[in-house]
Amino acid sequence: MVGIDLIAFRSLLKALFKHSAVAAFACCVLCGSSSAAELTVGSKRFTESYILGEIVARTARQAGEANVTFKPGLGNTAVVFSALTSGAIDVYPEYSGTIAFELLGGKSGTTLEDINRVLATSGLAASVPLGFGNTYALAMAEAAARQRGIRDISDLARHADLALGLSQEFLNRKDGWPALKQAYRLPFAARGLDHGLAYEALAAGRIDVIDVYTTDAKIKRYGLRVLTDDRGFFPPYAALLLYRADLPQRLPRTWTALTGLQGAIPPERMIEMNAMAELDAVPFAKIAQNFVAQDRTRGAEQARGFFGRLFGEDFLRLTGQHLLLVFVSLAASCIAGIPLGIWAARSTAAQRVIIPAVGVLQTIPSLALLAFLIAALNQIGTLPALVALFLYGLLPIVRNTAAGLAEIKTGLKQAAAALGLQRGAILKLIELPLASRTILAGVKTSAVINVGTATIAAFIGAGGYGERIVAGLAVNDNALLLAGAVPAALLAIIIEAGFGTAERWLVPAGLRTAVADR
Repeated sequence: MVGIDLIAFRSLLKALFKHSAVAAFACCVLCGSSSAAELTVGSKRFTESYILGEIVARTARQAGEANVTFKPGLGNTAVVFSALTSGAIDVYPEYSGTIAFELLGGKSGTTLEDINRVLATSGLAASVPLGFGNTYALAMAEAAARQRGIRDISDLARHADLALGLSQEFLNRKDGWPALKQAYRLPFAARGLDHGLAYEALAAGRIDVIDVYTTDAKIKRYGLRVLTDDRGFFPPYAALLLYRADLPQRLPRTWTALTGLQGAIPPERMIEMNAMAELDAVPFAKIAQNFVAQDRTRGAEQARGFFGRLFGEDFLRLTGQHLLLVFVSLAASCIAGIPLGIWAARSTAAQRVIIPAVGVLQTIPSLALLAFLIAALNQIGTLPALVALFLYGLLPIVRNTAAGLAEIKTGLKQAAAALGLQRGAILKLIELPLASRTILAGVKTSAVINVGTATIAAFIGAGGYGERIVAGLAVNDNALLLAGAVPAALLAIIIEAGFGTAERWLVPAGLRTAVADR
């Protein structure tokens, strides 16, 4: 880089983070380790998977053999399976038909023996059938289906005016809409819709047909007719555990506890637990706790109000995770962004490359960037989320650093040089102090952006307030959504105010007056 004095740079960073406990907190979180064995349980992003994941995690903890971490709502099948194959998680609840057709591409049969024969080549295995199946199906409002005389999926072909709203995953699965449409010769162009919102859209009359899971509690509540798969398109979807093959040997007591789940969840119980989450708004963790404790009382703990959700037992954990994501990525953005901004201010050629490059990074959709980073880093969770937030935080810092330095009058620098100051000393003693307000404004903007963007990290198991938002979307629970969105918004306001206070002692009063007079 051109003319960047490392001493000056370190001096500015020291001022930015002086009296802050964030760095120490991050180091404790990132560097802390335990000698105990570790087990990480994952789940997909729909109601039943959340519940089953919680049950698996709590059952494993009871064995007392390992530190068990639960990463809920990691995303669709492909994301969670990728996490399993990379070793980011050790086990998650899956379905036999999904493994056979979506994950293995039809290379195996649907029996456990066939599936395990193919999975073994990847160091994975499937077993412990939980006692129920959850098959994909199409459903309509009972009154509309009766009026049109529709009972089977094949009957849909006679009604080309129907509007289909299907979940995004079903639209793209190998055992989903493309193959189903071909098998039944259906004349529809389906639209994508989040599974948690599809029932309300159907009830409101905006769509006529949706895809459902046969254990969905809302099927009965909304009075839907599940259409018969009269051509036998859908395979069996027995719920079971998909895990890394070394798990039984690595954690034998934990594995013994998990095998106790075999046949423990009949279909009626699973539907009941789904109903507790979706209709009674009971937290997933409470449902799992009741199950593990063999408490079969429906709705033993009814939904708490907004403030009960806001300050629930997960509040401190999620707050710590969110602060970690925001401030560690912000520190990294400062460490890289301020030198890049200095370079851009000193070199016109560098500016023509650096500013557009960080600008392009800001335009990449967050979910697309996270998906790319998962593949590039071969893992999910905190690291790809931190890298994504670091990249998003660069633009305001780089641009403001360059702009702040460019605004300094040439005469001031010439006077300093005439007094015999070297270029590094001028940067440290004159340029950076005079540009500090502008640089701080960029850091503040980056921090506020990161607070909001960090909620997306929950889609890949990085936690934070987004975990509540993702779970709220899964069950269409507005109180849970707000319990995640409100603290994120309040955190952004606190950070905004904090930087305003910090400016008063980071920038000397004389320099603030001088800058204001320019």
